[in-house]
Amino acid sequence: MINKDKLTALVMTLLVWGLAGGLCGALFAGLQQVLMALGLTAWQSPLVAAAAAAMATAAFYSAMPVALSGAMAGVLASVGSLILAGPQLGLGTIAGTAALVGLGLGSFYAWMTDAAGRPLSRTLAGLLGGLVAGAVVAALVASGRSAGTFVFAALLVILVGTLFEVAERWLIGRGRRLVPVDLAAALVAGLIASMVAAGIWLLGGTPTLAPDGTSHDLLGQVHRELPSGFLGGLLGGAGIALVLELLGFRLEEHR
Repeated sequence: MINKDKLTALVMTLLVWGLAGGLCGALFAGLQQVLMALGLTAWQSPLVAAAAAAMATAAFYSAMPVALSGAMAGVLASVGSLILAGPQLGLGTIAGTAALVGLGLGSFYAWMTDAAGRPLSRTLAGLLGGLVAGAVVAALVASGRSAGTFVFAALLVILVGTLFEVAERWLIGRGRRLVPVDLAAALVAGLIASMVAAGIWLLGGTPTLAPDGTSHDLLGQVHRELPSGFLGGLLGGAGIALVLELLGFRLEEHR
């Protein structure tokens, strides 16, 4: 019989995993539209979008202070670069600058808090899950099966959540031996900073995204896909969390 404490922990776990899944699904939906506008093919865009979305979500889920440090670095570096140099700066320049600032802030955070090497291991677990799940979605798209953003986002989150729990413990043990503690937090902050900076550049740093120079209604398309991606990820995250709990995984112990 489930007592009050266990029920509370289960509800909180479902809520956290549902929100994390919603974030992952929304990121996936938005990034896929942006990558298609940049010229990636119909099967390449879900693969890259799934890997990036899963990696970012894993970082925020398991290492919120480190991820927030990286996000702050990305905002400061990208906005500062656009103010000082204008929109003619390329994506690589802004993302690279933000990554360097993120590396610095991540190192400073690790030095101040004596953080463990888990942020990088968990981020890599998210990246691994995103690559596998993205490959599945890309294969479905390449085969001509289009199920819509809602279904693809739910499927992505289910696969990423399962692979994250399976791969995380294996990667943590090896990550602590292979990567220095300070470097682990710095790398995660740098990755998040570069992603945030790239998003800001896409929104305000360039007027056109299409390779042929034509204008795209990109923001409108992203806004249309975000609700489906968020809802699919939300339901997928809560559903897989319940299944994993029933299978014996103690997800509340890893938040």
